[in-house]
Amino acid sequence: MADLRLIVSGAAGRMGRMVVRTIHESDGFKLTGALEREDSPWLGQDPALLAGCPAKGLEIVADPLPLLLDADAIIDFSSPAASVALAGLAAQARIADVIGTTGLTDEDLDKIDAAARHAPIVRSGNMSIGVNLLAALTRRAAAALGKDFDIEIVEMHHRMKVDSPSGTALLLGDAAAEGRGVSLKDHSARGRDGLTGARRVGDIGFAALRGGTVVGDHSVIFAGEGERVTLSHQAEDRALFARGALKAVMWAKDRKPGLYSMADVLGLSED
Repeated sequence: MADLRLIVSGAAGRMGRMVVRTIHESDGFKLTGALEREDSPWLGQDPALLAGCPAKGLEIVADPLPLLLDADAIIDFSSPAASVALAGLAAQARIADVIGTTGLTDEDLDKIDAAARHAPIVRSGNMSIGVNLLAALTRRAAAALGKDFDIEIVEMHHRMKVDSPSGTALLLGDAAAEGRGVSLKDHSARGRDGLTGARRVGDIGFAALRGGTVVGDHSVIFAGEGERVTLSHQAEDRALFARGALKAVMWAKDRKPGLYSMADVLGLSED
């Protein structure tokens, strides 16, 4: 079977470099294109060399159109605007698109949903197996414990992370809200400062910590009367996200158009 031909968007970033390296170290995949923003200082550089691999003769470019002719799928860890545009191009080319970009707005998500009518798109705030298992457990715990238990989600990432709460924290928040049968948008507490008053019943709270080189720590705390239940996950290596992305793209390549999640890829979705 021929190798799956992949474009990596955000190829010079932390995750992009890890995806490029993981493609190099894995069987069944071939890097055929690498993208960065138009003002990136990495344009023209070999993405394999940036990832610490032997040179492949490719160059990082800003224009995705020429790359789509020689690609089976896109793996995208870039920016919201770039991810929305690439989803539209994936729809036109009828190729799979795996999106790990975070910080997407409701408007961005609507545009990605529209693109998924014409291409298989896997979008997730976190590509790791462990985090998606954590989300499934969070959903079940929220349903079982009910509103007698307050839910707080605490996350910590490296000092350079630009969005907050993290995409993973929001993934967990959505899982908790789904377990309770409510909308996260209507039951979310994102920040507390000063005299905020008592905690609103039913809120799902978020706390974001930033510092050092932390890859990603997430905890979901269920706090009841006289007891607490804590579910947590610690990411120790970005390679786990890259491996998850490759698993997602292999799963998606032959799927019909639609918007999928890592829970679908891993068989954790509930009917």
